[in-house]
Amino acid sequence: MRILTASDRALLVEAADLDEAMRLNLAWDGVRGVVERIPGARTVLVRFDPLVVSAAELAHALAATEIDAAQLPATGEVTVPVRYDGEDLDEAASLLGVSADELVSRHLAADWKVAFSGFAPGFGYVVSSDPLFDVPRRSSPRTRVPAGSVALAGPFTGVYPRESPGGWQLIGRTDALMWDIDRDPPALLSPGTTVRFEQVRAQAVMAESADDRADARRVTERHAGASATDPGSSTAAEAAIEVVRPSMQLLVQDAGRPGFAALGVSASGAADRRAMRDANRAVGNATGAAVLESVGGAVLRFRGAGVAAVTGAVGSLDLVDADGVSRRIAHGAPFATVDGDELTLAHPVSGLRYVIAVRGGVATESALDSRASDTLAGLGPAPLATGDVLRVGNVAPHPVEPEVSPRTLPEPGDLVDLELTLGPRDDWFTATALDTLTSQDWTVTPRSDRVGIRLEGDVPLERSISGELPSEGAVTGAIQVPPDGQPVLFLPDHPLTGGYPIIGALTDRSLDLAGQLPPGARIRFTIKETS
Repeated sequence: MRILTASDRALLVEAADLDEAMRLNLAWDGVRGVVERIPGARTVLVRFDPLVVSAAELAHALAATEIDAAQLPATGEVTVPVRYDGEDLDEAASLLGVSADELVSRHLAADWKVAFSGFAPGFGYVVSSDPLFDVPRRSSPRTRVPAGSVALAGPFTGVYPRESPGGWQLIGRTDALMWDIDRDPPALLSPGTTVRFEQVRAQAVMAESADDRADARRVTERHAGASATDPGSSTAAEAAIEVVRPSMQLLVQDAGRPGFAALGVSASGAADRRAMRDANRAVGNATGAAVLESVGGAVLRFRGAGVAAVTGAVGSLDLVDADGVSRRIAHGAPFATVDGDELTLAHPVSGLRYVIAVRGGVATESALDSRASDTLAGLGPAPLATGDVLRVGNVAPHPVEPEVSPRTLPEPGDLVDLELTLGPRDDWFTATALDTLTSQDWTVTPRSDRVGIRLEGDVPLERSISGELPSEGAVTGAIQVPPDGQPVLFLPDHPLTGGYPIIGALTDRSLDLAGQLPPGARIRFTIKETS
């Protein structure tokens, strides 16, 4: 096996084939220092805790693994009804040198099994023994693939659990619900499951799509959170936050949900972890308590008495009481609130994301042990809108900390240094591209969000290896390079797996700053040498 650097906290292990990758993934249960494993088509991404084990020690332990030759465990069988009417059916058949009818016939006849999960919750990479199925991705990915789309890429079939971008070849559509957090397991296509596709010739009539049902459930939970109580919260009348005017994106975030990669679920969580910790520390919460994350300005109204603090992006902060009296709030410092107070956050002067903490924490419903809103996966509370009311909890284990931690964040046009490690696929690029990566400035474009920051440079990164990369795991901070040579810097809501080569990844200490880069800021990458 070959072991590559994926970041300063992750290794990518190459296997001979999919079968070996699956066996290695199972063999590494309980390895010291391993936080999470993300299997891919021919690789396993291994995230580790550098305080427990070094990269060199872990690489030695992984390389010494003896692989069990026993049959991989099965976890049941499911039938997926499909209408074979996808936009790319004829093109996929042509690429495979068969008719559309033969493609459908062999898709139905093949024995399929879920090899691993990735990309998004409920997205299973389903493989068969039929050698026909080895299909290239689309040259230009779609920005919108409907939920339930059945698609081909490489040797895999996959079903999109919800609407999302995607570059797979669409051959059909199913009404089967791929992901339901109330189901055990939540993913219909979980690793090890045997899958049989069944043709549906008549259009099934559904009152609502899988996305509609999931969104309706999240909205119900969100508004239920405005009035219901639980052991960690008080009633909305006593302590709550009302959204008077949301920002471009106003979300609930916390420390995220690491440990669910096997379900295709990324950690997500606050884009600026330092700002979250600082805000929670200021009001006396545990450092990972749920907060609000606001891209740009917003107006919030407090119900009941409490304590709040604003960190992260820097801009003017004004608190107006019920009588219309206004006072300026210091950035990062805790301040008292009473019933009817309205907090106005102006558009940031520097940075991008405000973090607002309240003493007791934001007490919304949790999903997989976290209140974080994952915008790609659709997990956690929905983006907040005008009129939403959020409960405030009553668990705050520490006293408030009035000291303000000074911090400088970038403004549009500023040049920011970000540290990275090369790999795992830097060998897919020319020597000139590697020099370009670190020698030229990269501009943050407005086409950026919590999934990733799209960068633009005068000189695109040139590959030395063309073609497609089998899907493999990616970490937060990974710098993925699509065919146009303009990098995408992954943020917390990124897909767990992808097929474009990753030239490098930010070091952990650079991630928080990346989450505060406004459009127009410029990046200069510097390389951290690994031992």
